[in-house]
Amino acid sequence: MITVDNGRATRIQGDPAHPVTRGFLCAKVAKYLDRVYSPDRLLYPMRRIAPKGPVGGGVRATPTFQRITWDQALDEITSRFKQISSEFGSEAILPYSYGGTLGVLNGASMDRRFFHRLGASQLDRTICSTAGEAGLKSVLGIKLATEPEQFVHSRYIIAWASNIHGNNVHLWPFIVEARRKGAKLVVIDPYRTRTAACADWYLPINPGTDAALALGMMNVIINENLHDADYVEHYTVGFEQLRTNVQGYSPERVSKWTGISVADITKLAREYATIRPAVIRVNDGVQRSEGGGMAMRAITMLPCITGSWKEVGGGLQYATSGAFAAALDKETLKRPDLMDAALGRPARTINMVELGKALNILSDPPVKALLVYNSNPAAVCPDQNEVTRGLRRPDLFTVVHEQFFTDTTDYADIVLPATTFFEHKDLQGAYGHYFLQMSDQAIEPLGECRSNVDLFRTLAERMGFRDECFRESVDQMIDVALNTKNPWLEGIDRKRLEAEGHIRLNFHADKTGPFLPFAHGNFGTASGKAELYSEPLKSQGLDPVVQFTPPEESRHGEQAKTFPLELLARKADNFLNTTFSNLSSIQEMEEPGLLELNATDARSRGIVEGDTVRVFNRRGDVRLIAKINGAVQTGVVCAKLAWAKLSPGGQNINVLTSQKLTDLGNSATFYSVLVEVELFKPAAASN
Repeated sequence: MITVDNGRATRIQGDPAHPVTRGFLCAKVAKYLDRVYSPDRLLYPMRRIAPKGPVGGGVRATPTFQRITWDQALDEITSRFKQISSEFGSEAILPYSYGGTLGVLNGASMDRRFFHRLGASQLDRTICSTAGEAGLKSVLGIKLATEPEQFVHSRYIIAWASNIHGNNVHLWPFIVEARRKGAKLVVIDPYRTRTAACADWYLPINPGTDAALALGMMNVIINENLHDADYVEHYTVGFEQLRTNVQGYSPERVSKWTGISVADITKLAREYATIRPAVIRVNDGVQRSEGGGMAMRAITMLPCITGSWKEVGGGLQYATSGAFAAALDKETLKRPDLMDAALGRPARTINMVELGKALNILSDPPVKALLVYNSNPAAVCPDQNEVTRGLRRPDLFTVVHEQFFTDTTDYADIVLPATTFFEHKDLQGAYGHYFLQMSDQAIEPLGECRSNVDLFRTLAERMGFRDECFRESVDQMIDVALNTKNPWLEGIDRKRLEAEGHIRLNFHADKTGPFLPFAHGNFGTASGKAELYSEPLKSQGLDPVVQFTPPEESRHGEQAKTFPLELLARKADNFLNTTFSNLSSIQEMEEPGLLELNATDARSRGIVEGDTVRVFNRRGDVRLIAKINGAVQTGVVCAKLAWAKLSPGGQNINVLTSQKLTDLGNSATFYSVLVEVELFKPAAASN
């Protein structure tokens, strides 16, 4: 809820009538007014007048850019796009976007229509969660989850790589209430998070070994007949193959991989299977290693073999967003059929994780233009040195639609000012609950800022695209999204959303009661059952049941001889990836630029608290300040992501991460990274 006085937003607060958010905000957005009215806000179109790359001036405009009009900017963009399409083909143009303001329309609607009609290369948006989604959907067939409201009924709650207290605060009160009633909270995480510090039982695990732990739990559960035989018989396929498979994952063997004792693995399995209802809250940490897809697949199997999906307060929560994806008409919003008018076929696809390769390795056609919006790839992409090397290319025409002068605008030819969610209307789904929401425009756009919808509608007109879909208003597009036959949207339309603000999806004929998506099967797989054995995985040459393979970059591999420490490229508690990291009021809530080490690893390298250290591998190096604590185990170091230009030495930890993809979903392997650490010496900084 936003309070506006005389056209200026003066307060932001949670909606007290919302059953999940219940009137309070997470730290990431509580200071959003500081973002909207920041003196560093980008308010006008800009053209580059100096060589590409970071310069002095930090987060504000510098002599690098000169203010121009929107007409000048649009003329230059459309002229260059037409010239590049004529000379190299339209696939030489690449869009690059991800979450941004997270709205349905400003995330993926008019922008997709524009690039589909243009015939530009498609972007495979995999950087965040596709490995986890692929692993989960390989079992369940659809991304559905236990409602947060049901956690109050849980008696055994596992937070698996999920810092609920720091990054999922609206779930936390339900867990607090459950614990008052006697529930036990178990945290599995390689880092001692805020949530781990609050847990009844904290199990530190070696990075990238989550699949092994889940398989070890299933070994105990199945061999001790603690599984739900009736549920397994009626609602799963492949249980006998799974039974055979888990025999290779005894607690003794799994203990060596995970660093968790045999006794604790056995205890965890027994408690999870017998204390009912039990629920798992799993988050993205498990799926950002090389075996991330298999890790999520293994964890997803646990409630399927114990039958906890049939219980209120049981099951598993990864994300609820699959319900909105299934209910809303996103195909009509995106119009992929427009590629036929441009190319007569689907355009090629480039994986966003591999932006460094796409910009530096010659392809046919080469990438000659990049339009970035809803993202900051110069900071968030892996293998940062390769990404920025490509962005520096003088022949690459780069346009960035942004709210601030980010790391990526340092390489832009044209910078365009973008609205915040205060300044445009949108439809909102959710990751953590099942309420569809309307966010109304609260204030007029500052300066000359424009929304993504406005930008791409105007670009389509300038390019001469006459398709009727480019003339649809925001309200018409919301109507399009809601105009489906999915019963979950029955009785929900724009007028009702405008009046009520948020409405729960209709999972029942009477529109009430707890949502138990798989209590009686009804999985979204081809078989209609939970697939513990997967023919699609077999056809891809993967283990059709599930397996654990240690990551190439881990302490179990050859590279560990040279780079013996595993790096956790951890997310900050108060940033959203790199969003908000430039705000001083948010920076005060974090300790940026730190490398957290275990005392044993620090001592063996002659490092003490406060030392400047060099963290390095074959891809690059970064300068950080040593913080020695008990949050990480021996052999693991941890650092947080932030803007590169605000980090020591002008680089962030993504100079150390690789473009290697996950086993499923082709996602990023941010948590499969080996490094070494030494005391910083100025002469070594350029090595």
